[in-house]
Amino acid sequence: MQTKAYGEVDVDERQRVSFPAGLLGFEKFKDYALLDAPQKPFFYLQSMDVPDLAFILIDPFLFRPDYSVDVSDEALGEIGVDSPNDCLVFAIVTVPADGQHVTANLLGPVIINKSNRRGMQAVLPDPRWRVKHDIMAELAASKA
Repeated sequence: MQTKAYGEVDVDERQRVSFPAGLLGFEKFKDYALLDAPQKPFFYLQSMDVPDLAFILIDPFLFRPDYSVDVSDEALGEIGVDSPNDCLVFAIVTVPADGQHVTANLLGPVIINKSNRRGMQAVLPDPRWRVKHDIMAELAASKA
């Protein structure tokens, strides 16, 4: 598979993730690969169809231990989730061109069913979560 960050890479079947409804703003793209990024603790969600379409992801619980994902059972059922333990939860990361304030979208988490590798992007109703959370500032605050 051709990737934005790494050029051509081999993708294992276990890395493939299908998003039946796509991601917000990218609904027509359904097939992705979840790749480890060389810069821990980040991951890449790379489109299988468009090499230039990739998202940087992070586990939001690393910098917001109080993060909660309130998604209806019906919505989770659409990707075959029976239990919250079946899920991987990620936040999409934005890295500005100037390198200032790397942020994570906690309002719209990416949820992946670990067993069938189907995913979705939710929009949370909780007013605490915004599209741009400064990762470093929140990490510092969580350790204070």
